[in-house]
Amino acid sequence: MDLNSILSKLETNNEEEIKRLLHQYNVENSRTFTFDPKEEDLRSRLCQGLLTVLGRQVGSCCQSTCLETLRILSRDKRVLGPVGTREGMLVLAGLARLQAGEEGGDSLQEDAQTEEEERVVVEALKCLCNVVFNSVAAQQVGADVQLARGLCARLHAARAGCHEVGLFSLRLLFLLSALRPDVRGGLQRELHAVGLLTEVLERTLDLRWVGPYEVAHPGLQALPIPAEDNERAMEALKALFNLTLSDTSDEGGDHQLRLVTAIMRHLLMLKTQTEDKTEEAHSHAINLLSNLPVSCLDVLIDLPVQGGQEEYSGKNMDAVQVLLDFMEKRIDKQGANYKEGLTPVLSLLTEGSRYHREIRRYIKTQVLPPLKEVKVRPEIGSTVRNKLVRLMTHVDMGVKQSAAEFLFVLCKESVDHLLKYTGYGNAAGLLVARGLLAGGRGETLYSDDEDSDTEEYKSAKPFINPITGHVEEPMPNPIEDMTEEQKEYEAQKLVNMFDKLSRQQLIRPMGVRRDGTLAPLEEALRQPTADSSDSD
Repeated sequence: MDLNSILSKLETNNEEEIKRLLHQYNVENSRTFTFDPKEEDLRSRLCQGLLTVLGRQVGSCCQSTCLETLRILSRDKRVLGPVGTREGMLVLAGLARLQAGEEGGDSLQEDAQTEEEERVVVEALKCLCNVVFNSVAAQQVGADVQLARGLCARLHAARAGCHEVGLFSLRLLFLLSALRPDVRGGLQRELHAVGLLTEVLERTLDLRWVGPYEVAHPGLQALPIPAEDNERAMEALKALFNLTLSDTSDEGGDHQLRLVTAIMRHLLMLKTQTEDKTEEAHSHAINLLSNLPVSCLDVLIDLPVQGGQEEYSGKNMDAVQVLLDFMEKRIDKQGANYKEGLTPVLSLLTEGSRYHREIRRYIKTQVLPPLKEVKVRPEIGSTVRNKLVRLMTHVDMGVKQSAAEFLFVLCKESVDHLLKYTGYGNAAGLLVARGLLAGGRGETLYSDDEDSDTEEYKSAKPFINPITGHVEEPMPNPIEDMTEEQKEYEAQKLVNMFDKLSRQQLIRPMGVRRDGTLAPLEEALRQPTADSSDSD
């Protein structure tokens, strides 16, 4: 469609003709995300023209059509110059009915009354989301005019309005808190947005508290979260994630974060309309839990009203089991990005196990039960242990370290216990990083409860290859039929091959220092041994 004809029509006061042309443009470009670079100047002028029309007294129908066109244009970050100005942002904020300006007022402008007015508010919020996401200048202006304060005022109002108004208000708050650290700080300290978003989640999920940090159990027959409520809850969780990235310790902060933990536990026990949406909700809950102090995680298992399991000191392990199920599902997902999809839950389970004895004990019974099968390599098989051991040699360093650290903590950071379940070969990377090649323990102190070995493991232990972690079939000795001269020849040949590779710097022989760390072989050999003495 010819943009020049639209530009010329915008200069007139003919609302009907403006609506007709813009509607046609919107229909043609509703799914356009890549634009012609040759028309960049025209589109920039069109943005300015639309803001001029929106600044005039035009009807709601014309406003929403202009805003829809502006939303389409705002997908191209190169034409947002006119919109990212103070004047442009104030026009959009006014149409979104957000109080903004020098003072950044605390009150919300009069709510939309008609369906058409609500549509204007929604389209204005959508435009603000696109513009803030794509324009650094708009992000600065949004901070200057204190858009976040107006958004918090709207969320405080808590009126049962249009779903999309609430959804895109939360999305805009998420974008501002993600892209502007100064806005994030103001939301935390001045606007107390963590408490506000906690209240939003309470209303959205219709929570009923039965204890200081315990939400009433949803029940087996509970209905799935309605789709619209789930959408708003996800946006609130993403905004909360941003706000808890940095230190949130202030007066009453611990209480607030424990409330958030209780809500996340409740969310883990809920279902949504589809399995994919449930997994997404649980993923956001896990990401948020990973930001919270580990001292808050006892809220996940301490449920005085619902009760728990006697063998775990009366703690309730339902939420921990959901986390384990989520972890295994993410491991099994073909072609998944393990770094983004798996490492957050591994990190959460690791820290929970490190600092909460009951959580560690429960997870170990599920992941590392007493060994019975020792004839198969630990990385072969379909158990959770097998899957995690396979990840210990993953190509992604972050994934490899997360899986190894998780298993190490379940073994109470004992090298001997870890090697029993994984074999030396799979654990070598962790041991090198920790300086534990010579054995020993990590730095964390654990309880003294002992691990019991099965009879099968005890009888097979002398025959287990410590490198592979399993009992190998007897192999023929390749030098059994050689003469002493042949053995000496093969040994010298091997030495020469290693020497050649070393001189060409293709390999570097290494040794283990007394502190368990690796060093070049010549350096490790020069280091005095523990029992060396200056005396004769």
